[in-house]
Amino acid sequence: MSAKAISEQTGKEFLYKYICTSAAVQNRFHYANVTTETDFDRLAQDHPWLLTERLVVKPDQLIKRRGKLGLVGVNLDLKGVQEWLKTRLMRETMVGKAKGILKNFLIEPFVAHKQEEEFYVCIYATREGDYVLFHHEGGVDVGDVDAKASKLLVGVDEKLTEDAVKKQLLTHVAADKKEVLASFIVGLFNLYQDLYFTYLEINPLVVTKDGVFVLDMAAKIDATADYLCKAKWGDIEFPPPFGREAYPEEAYIADLDAKSGASLKLTLLNPRGRIWTMVAGGGASVVYSDTICDLGGVDELANYGEYSGAPSEQQTYDYAKTILSLMTREKHPDGKVLIIGGSIANFTNVAATFKGIVRAIRDYQGPIKEHEITIFVRRGGPNYQEGLRVMGEVGKTTGIPIHVFGTETHMTAIVGMALGHRPIPKEPPAAAHTANFLLNSSASSSTPASSRTASFSENKAGPGASAAKKAKSGAPPVKASTLFSKQTKSIVWGMQTRAVQGMLDFDYTCSRDEPSVSAMVYPFTGDHKQKFYWGHKEILLPVYKNMGDAMKKHPEVDVLISFASLRSAFDSTMETMQYPQIHTIAIIAEGIPEAQTRKIIKRADEKGITIIGPATVGGIKPGCFKIGNTGGMLDNILASKLYRPGSVAYVSRSGGMSNELNNIISRTTDGVYEGVAIGGDRYPGSIYTDHVLRYQDTPGVEMIVMLGEIGGTEEYTICQGIKSGRITKPVVSWCIGTCATMFSSEVQFGHAGACANQASETAVAKNLALKEAGAFVPKSFDELGDVIKSVYDDLVGKGVIVPAMEVPPPTVPMDYSWARELGLIRKPASFMTSICDERGQELIYAGMPITEVFKSEMGLGGTLGLLWFQRRLPSYAAKFIEMCLMVTADHGPAVSGAHNTIVCARAGKDLISSLTSGLLTIGDRFGGALDAAAKQFSKAFDSGMLPMEFVNKMKKEGNLIMGIGHRVKSINNPDMRVQILKDFVKKTFPSTQLLDYAMDVEKITTAKKPNLILNVDGFIGVAFVDLLRNCGGFTRDEADEFVEIGALNGIFVLGRSMGFIGHYLDQKRLKQGLYRHPWDDISYVLPEHMSM
Repeated sequence: MSAKAISEQTGKEFLYKYICTSAAVQNRFHYANVTTETDFDRLAQDHPWLLTERLVVKPDQLIKRRGKLGLVGVNLDLKGVQEWLKTRLMRETMVGKAKGILKNFLIEPFVAHKQEEEFYVCIYATREGDYVLFHHEGGVDVGDVDAKASKLLVGVDEKLTEDAVKKQLLTHVAADKKEVLASFIVGLFNLYQDLYFTYLEINPLVVTKDGVFVLDMAAKIDATADYLCKAKWGDIEFPPPFGREAYPEEAYIADLDAKSGASLKLTLLNPRGRIWTMVAGGGASVVYSDTICDLGGVDELANYGEYSGAPSEQQTYDYAKTILSLMTREKHPDGKVLIIGGSIANFTNVAATFKGIVRAIRDYQGPIKEHEITIFVRRGGPNYQEGLRVMGEVGKTTGIPIHVFGTETHMTAIVGMALGHRPIPKEPPAAAHTANFLLNSSASSSTPASSRTASFSENKAGPGASAAKKAKSGAPPVKASTLFSKQTKSIVWGMQTRAVQGMLDFDYTCSRDEPSVSAMVYPFTGDHKQKFYWGHKEILLPVYKNMGDAMKKHPEVDVLISFASLRSAFDSTMETMQYPQIHTIAIIAEGIPEAQTRKIIKRADEKGITIIGPATVGGIKPGCFKIGNTGGMLDNILASKLYRPGSVAYVSRSGGMSNELNNIISRTTDGVYEGVAIGGDRYPGSIYTDHVLRYQDTPGVEMIVMLGEIGGTEEYTICQGIKSGRITKPVVSWCIGTCATMFSSEVQFGHAGACANQASETAVAKNLALKEAGAFVPKSFDELGDVIKSVYDDLVGKGVIVPAMEVPPPTVPMDYSWARELGLIRKPASFMTSICDERGQELIYAGMPITEVFKSEMGLGGTLGLLWFQRRLPSYAAKFIEMCLMVTADHGPAVSGAHNTIVCARAGKDLISSLTSGLLTIGDRFGGALDAAAKQFSKAFDSGMLPMEFVNKMKKEGNLIMGIGHRVKSINNPDMRVQILKDFVKKTFPSTQLLDYAMDVEKITTAKKPNLILNVDGFIGVAFVDLLRNCGGFTRDEADEFVEIGALNGIFVLGRSMGFIGHYLDQKRLKQGLYRHPWDDISYVLPEHMSM
């Protein structure tokens, strides 16, 4: 959504801060906000002018015509304001059809003035530029300003001048006010442009001898420009329309949406309603709401919302649990229904999103049953079969009534089932599985022969068919009537390998001689080649760092498919339009600021370039060319017969709904000739008329389908075309968004342009106009397929369309990764892991999400327990591990490991090399005694050998007792590291049998020699065995296995690595040079010279 209304206070704050004008703007920042929590004494302290000036008070909640509604208190003192508010604050009020509570008020200074000092000014955006409206009589009784006001259109990329304002707008204004008003209006317009306003109205604007006063103001800004205007906007709160509360759940989903590349929307209409929706797709979500309202469910419709743009499993889980949480707060006497619907996805992995929903259903299964919720599911798209399977499975395992349907069922049929208007099939027809379409039994790698003769009426276009026509000298170039042919070549901007592979698979299926993608452009890497499949063969496509090189080396390219982000789409598109070879550009990104889009449109019109998008999936011409992810995966391409041309062309705003049209048209006619999704923004690069007129002029098209939408007036141009005879082919049309007129407050639907600003922009008005003009208009979207079939059958009956003979579709090899995801193949893994999983939304250590690891405050020792032992160890065990790491961290520069690290560092080696040099010295003689000590002491203890017997046995065999002895420390000079560990172990361990045994051995060895103490390695070794055996987390066999496989030496390696790194950094910091050992510290013992 782009244009969002802001509060009057926010709008005035922007104006006072940033307007640049010579006019004296008065009462800057003189406003005070009042809510139920307001302390008027404190308010007066913060705004002293409240005590000295006469005041105006009014609600600031997006309410129009407040004066006529008696909602403005005028010429009051502060006490009078308080009295006035007593009868209004927190009172329920009707404004039009909306009933809401007045809870937010604005107090401003009262401005005494004459009627002739009031003016009206408004600026609003349109496709061709920004209109400035001015009327010399402002105020409450201004009336129909559209009819009265003077208008001045400032074209895209043009500036407003004071001379133009005076000549065209201020003709009825007194001479002494013209200069002030002209300066203010120009400053206001510049502010409007700089801060990305889309609508700005001031009524009245008062001009007195003291200056300019902005009394009442209403404004909308382009929320998509946040990344450009954040510094000036700050953090904006967008208030809900009057009559609808702002719910924290809406804010939560909006926050998820802001952090995601996907689209997540939620609007609560009636939280007590029994009909809830969770719909995928901006267009589909509107269609489902329409159908619910058409079937009488408007009063029970609880929410509007959508999720789209390939959200992750975690994101759909968060979205679904929010819906389920809201649903299960209050029971309904008739139970509740949840409609999980959607059109056929183009690129969203349905199984992945459904797994998130299934998780939420499992989490809420108790409340779902308690509230008697029945769930209806209908979806199609990539991997939808697996998604439907898991959804059906959760219904069986939980006992929740879940009815699951795929593409064989009309998109909105589940609404009738949910509301009791149609029966629920006991066994829905089984949809064909992806595997049935894609696995090729033939070993041939050649391009398949065409699977169907072209439509008999198809225009046999040659290679140059898609070039733009040359215009007469001085006139702008004429846009191409044929956008795509079988020879069309494209460049893809962005590293979208999946989309490109989908295009190549489509090309192969359509029997194209060559791939439709010539190259890719990706500015973030150097020039290189990227591997793709062409049928069975592997091919390489060039990837260029800059557009200029790609264009120069591929002059045959005439189409750009831009996957640039919303931040870079404008610049990359403007750059592309410099190259005359380009005649069509598809812009996929959603959320491009409208001002930038309008500049793109203006440049494209000047260059004769057709823009598809922004905010689109693209378009498709069966048998010829498809844009990116249009049409979904190959199973849908083949199921909807998009590999060969039909006779029906369509145009839609929605990408998901365009794929649904592919499905409907393929089931009711001979198929699609061409289809374009122009995009959901308010100003799409090309409009319905552009494409409908192209289809009218294309011989292969015999009937046209247009899926219109609430918002805008473009459909009326189609009405005029039909009435005038310019459009003679049958047009089947339906405008979605009919539910909007039934809502008591304004609802912004998923598409940015799906909002009616006047009665003529409603879907109901446009459907009526289209029907009156002669288009075939169904009663609802439910009947769209029936009307399309009726018109098609009539054309076949008249001989206008002669259906061609169908031939079994060709096959394309399935990608290994996709076949595996569908469960069609299995392969042994190259290696297995059981400690960590990074594939999901959140990193998991031994089954514990990383957020839980931090919440539990288990520390490094606990984390090590998860990754090494796959256990959540007791806190004392985690603490012991950390103590072991601390006491083994370093033992000075003289030991062999540190020495090696230092020598290596001084030789100029890097950190990793130096650390490795030190680690390689660890073994039985240095640092590796932990495992050996643990094994020796455990074996002796477990065999029942007395400590003396153990010592004597080792002496007799000539073996050292590992972990016994120290070069410096002795019984008289104890090692404090051992003492610290011993105190902790004795205090916290449940049992220390092996440690006690080792201490008895120490008594025997130190009696012979005082330095034969249990050293730190030996102590850690035996104490760790006690820990593993007695903490309750391991069996005896598991404990012994960890000792056997060398886990304990890992403690020394990990701890000592900290010291080695410290020595490396120390040497670098001290800038020590190459180390050479001194001669006097080397004993040279050479053999005497011997002569033979």
